[in-house]
Amino acid sequence: MPERGMTGAHIWSKPKAMDSKPSQSLSGQEPFGAVLEIVAPAERRLPMVLASPHSGRDYPAAFLAQSNLPPNGLRRSEDSYVDELWGGARDLGAPLLKALFPRAYLDVNREPYELDPSMFDGPLPSYVHSDTPRVSAGLGTIARIVSSGAEIYRRKLSFAEAERRIEQLYRPYHTALRQLTDETLNRFGYCILLDCHSMPSSGADAANGHGRVDFVLGDCFGSACAHQLTRSADAMLSHLGYRCVRNTPYAGGYTTRHYGAPQRGVHALQIEINRRLYMDEDTHVRNEWFGKLQSDLTRVVAALAALPADQLLPRGS
Repeated sequence: MPERGMTGAHIWSKPKAMDSKPSQSLSGQEPFGAVLEIVAPAERRLPMVLASPHSGRDYPAAFLAQSNLPPNGLRRSEDSYVDELWGGARDLGAPLLKALFPRAYLDVNREPYELDPSMFDGPLPSYVHSDTPRVSAGLGTIARIVSSGAEIYRRKLSFAEAERRIEQLYRPYHTALRQLTDETLNRFGYCILLDCHSMPSSGADAANGHGRVDFVLGDCFGSACAHQLTRSADAMLSHLGYRCVRNTPYAGGYTTRHYGAPQRGVHALQIEINRRLYMDEDTHVRNEWFGKLQSDLTRVVAALAALPADQLLPRGS
């Protein structure tokens, strides 16, 4: 079954004059008062959109009651403070979209129906994708485990509950992201989409096998953006003293694959930050280096926005 259209979300309404306000929150039904926020500049000056799909930290009581894990255990899957780390983009003239709901509740960096049948109390519709690597790993659209491997739920879910989360959270997020990228493309002729994430320090180091890794740049092995964009991000971060690798172990998730279309001028790059750089991974407390990293990431945004347009415009322009 197709994705059934990203424009049918009943809690999304197109904001008026998106550029005129510093931020806008979109409200949904319970258990969330708001499901996403667009941190928008006073004036759109950069051909860029930033997205933070996993930094949401609104954990409703009903979800906590469903879970085997305490709140701090659920936060193992959260990209804590990534929205804040990239927040300087607004001052430069680029909007940032952030989900306010937690990744452990719903992951918008997946296809809409990547679901594990073992999590549900009845058969799933035929259009559900259950044979993907993400589902096999327990990290589908509704995850079975947190990143540490601990099981999230104490009971099976109904498909109606999954459908409700997809309609009320997933679709509004992607409607907003599509609108932002389309607006940027129409205004500037091309769009740089940075999908912003963080990674556990132990996982990054072990999976790469080469010692400390500060950033992983994922461009789907060159298919999601112009190579100049990845190369420029790598060069700027290396100049700032960070160690970068490309596409290993994270080549780019659904957002990078789905939105990245260099041939039409949309360049998507996933950026994973080692959490050890900015916080205590056990307590989720920001560390002394948080401000420096935040400043450095603002410099990265400026450097990418300064790339010559002729390297990023649609082919044939």
